[in-house]
Amino acid sequence: MRAVEIQEYGGPEALKVVETEVPEPGPGQVSVDVAYAGVNFADLKARAEGYRVPKLPFVPGLEASGRVRAVGEGVTGLSVGQEVTAALTAGGGYADVVVADEPNVFPLPAGVDLRTAATLPAVLPTAYALVHTVGRLSAGETVLVQGAAGGIGTVVGQLAKAAGATVYGVVSGEAKAAYAREHGYDEVFVGDFAEPVRAATGGRGVDLALDPVGGDTLRASLASLAVYGRLVSFGNASGAPAWQVGQPELYPLGLSVGGFSILTLAQTAPAELRALSERAFATVADGTVSLPVTAEFGLEEAAEAHRLMGARASMGKLLLRVGGISAESP
Repeated sequence: MRAVEIQEYGGPEALKVVETEVPEPGPGQVSVDVAYAGVNFADLKARAEGYRVPKLPFVPGLEASGRVRAVGEGVTGLSVGQEVTAALTAGGGYADVVVADEPNVFPLPAGVDLRTAATLPAVLPTAYALVHTVGRLSAGETVLVQGAAGGIGTVVGQLAKAAGATVYGVVSGEAKAAYAREHGYDEVFVGDFAEPVRAATGGRGVDLALDPVGGDTLRASLASLAVYGRLVSFGNASGAPAWQVGQPELYPLGLSVGGFSILTLAQTAPAELRALSERAFATVADGTVSLPVTAEFGLEEAAEAHRLMGARASMGKLLLRVGGISAESP
C-alpha cells in the first residue's frame, strides 16, 4: 500500500510517498481503507520538529474517513465494510490503510458523506470543547478567537453564534476576515487586536478568549479579558517557550485559564473523548455547523498541502484524497 512517511524532520519535502506493508488491527482495533485524510497543523509540527512522533519513519495524519477493512479481537461495535470516520491518536492517516482503536472510530453521522466525514474527527470535537465544555460559553457573552478562518476557527464561529454569543475573530489578512464573517463572526480584526477588542466591547473586554498561538498572542488575549473572563489555550503555533500565569495576572479581575488538547484527552480519558465527539458530530447532523473543504490534494501531493497550510494562506479545511472509494454514502 501507499503511505506518506516522515523519514527525517524538515520542510514539506521531507514527506515521502513509499510502498509499505498493510497494517493489521490488533485486539480492540480496526483497520480502515482510507477515502480521505484531514490535514492539521499538528501534522506540520510533526514533520518539522517531531511533535508527538514516537520514532522515525512516521506516517502523519490524525483523522481519516473510509470503510472498515478488518476488525481485531474483541471489537463488537463495528463491522467490515461499514463507513466510518476515524480520529487517530498516533498518526497514520496519510496512507491507503490505517489502524485505529475502536473507541476512536465512529459510524458516519446521518446525512454525512465520506468527504465531509474526514473533516470532523479532530476539528469538530476540539471546537465543541472550546465553546461548550472547557470554555463554558453562555448566551449573551462575548468570545475572541485567534485563527478565525482556520478549520477550528470556522467551526468555533458557528458554534459560538448558535450559543447566542457575540463573536470576534483575529486573522492575518483581509481575505480571511471576509471568510470568517461568513461563518459566524460579528467582527474580525486583522493583525493587532488588543485595542480594537477594547473599543468593540466599550472598554469591557471579552468573556472568553481562545488561543492556539501562545507567546505574545496569548498574553495579549489574556489582557483582553473582561472581569471574570476565561482564557483557553489549545496550542502553541508560535513555538514560544511554555507560558506561565499566576496570582499577579489572575487575581485583580478574577480571571481563569484553562487548556485543551484532543490528542492528550484521547490518551487520558478516551471514554470522555468519545462522548464529546458524539455531541459534536450531532451539530453537523442537525445543520448547526458546516466545515467547508477549501482545498483537496491527492495523497502524492501531501507536501503541497503542507506548503499551503504552512504559508498561513489556507482557510477552512484541507483534505488529502486517498482511496478510490466514492465520497457519497450508498
